[in-house]
Amino acid sequence: MKTSSAEILREYGPYPEAARVNGVTFDGRHVWIASGDKLIALDPDSGKPQRTIDVASHAGTAFDGKHLYQIAEDRIHRIDPASGRILHTIPAPGGGGDSGLAWAEGSLWVGQHRDRKIHQIDPETGAIQRTIESNRVVTGVTWVDGELWHGTWEGEESDIRRIDPQTGKVLERLEMPAGTGVSGMESDGGDTFFCGGGGSGKLRAVRRPKRAKAT
Repeated sequence: MKTSSAEILREYGPYPEAARVNGVTFDGRHVWIASGDKLIALDPDSGKPQRTIDVASHAGTAFDGKHLYQIAEDRIHRIDPASGRILHTIPAPGGGGDSGLAWAEGSLWVGQHRDRKIHQIDPETGAIQRTIESNRVVTGVTWVDGELWHGTWEGEESDIRRIDPQTGKVLERLEMPAGTGVSGMESDGGDTFFCGGGGSGKLRAVRRPKRAKAT
C-alpha cells in the first residue's frame, strides 16, 4: 500500500451561510456543498457562492449528470438543480447513519460512517445491491476513472484512501494534515478532489495522484 501526504491545492471558506460542510459534489461547473439546511453552489475558480437551494442536507451529496442527490437524515432526495424541487425520495440504507454519497455507473454509493461500509444502492428503490467493507470510519465517497476513493476521519486523524472496489482492500492513502478532516468529497473528474472540512466550514481542493501508465 502506498502512503503519502495529501497535497492541499487550495482552501475555500469558511462561509457565513454554511456552518458546516456535510457533503460535496461537482456538476462540471459548480462545486455544491451541503450545509445542514441548504445546498450552496460555489464557483471553483473564485470560491464565491453562486446560488442556494433550501433543502435538508445532513450528509453526502451526489450528481448524476442531471440531478442532485442529497442525504437528509434517513432519506435520500433526488433534486432538480434548476428549480430546487424534490423529485423522488428513497430510504437511506443506514437509516440516518449515512455519510458520503456518490454516483457511478447508474448506482448510488453510500458511505456508512460508524458501520465502516459502502453500499451500492438502486437510485429508484434504495435497495442495496452490494456492500464493501472498510476498516475505518467512512466519510465522503467518490469514483473517478474506475477508482473508488473514500475519506476517513477518526479523532484528529483523517485521510483519503483508494480501495479495491471488489474486496475493500486499501491500495493507497493520502494523509491529511493533523487537525484537518475530510467530511464529504468528490472528484472533479480529473486531478482534483474537493473535500469538505466538517465543522470548520471549509472546502479544500486536494491533488489526486497520477496513476502510472501500463507499458
